[in-house]
Amino acid sequence: MKKTLILAFAAVLAAPAFAQMTPVGTWNSIDDKTGQPKAEIRIVDNGGALSGRIQKTLKPDAKPTCTECTDDRKDQPIVGLEIIRGGKQAESGDVWEGGKILDPENGKEYRATFTPIEGGKELQVRGFIGPFFRTQVWKRVQ
Repeated sequence: MKKTLILAFAAVLAAPAFAQMTPVGTWNSIDDKTGQPKAEIRIVDNGGALSGRIQKTLKPDAKPTCTECTDDRKDQPIVGLEIIRGGKQAESGDVWEGGKILDPENGKEYRATFTPIEGGKELQVRGFIGPFFRTQVWKRVQ
């Protein structure tokens, strides 16, 4: 009985650490040029696939709408814009792949992977076009 109670208590304490090793949550995307936070992105699990929306912009000169978008997001407000679609957890469990990410500044959509790093405090976001890729590291909002 005592051993079971100790194991249950340990599981409860460990649960938040495991919960953090997922892209689900709120993140600050970081500007490649300045290193400063650019936007706050909220990622949710939508039936096993990721969905991420801009909750707020953190740049004073951010465009109010996605004028460069070419799909259903054309001319939609940046705040509330869905920039992550799809992405499912790989069998290895440490990366979410098969999704797409939109860069609202240029309207381009890229294949993407999402990998929690640093114990879930950061998210490695990698966008691909063919064999070429760009990687950003986002910071979890506490």
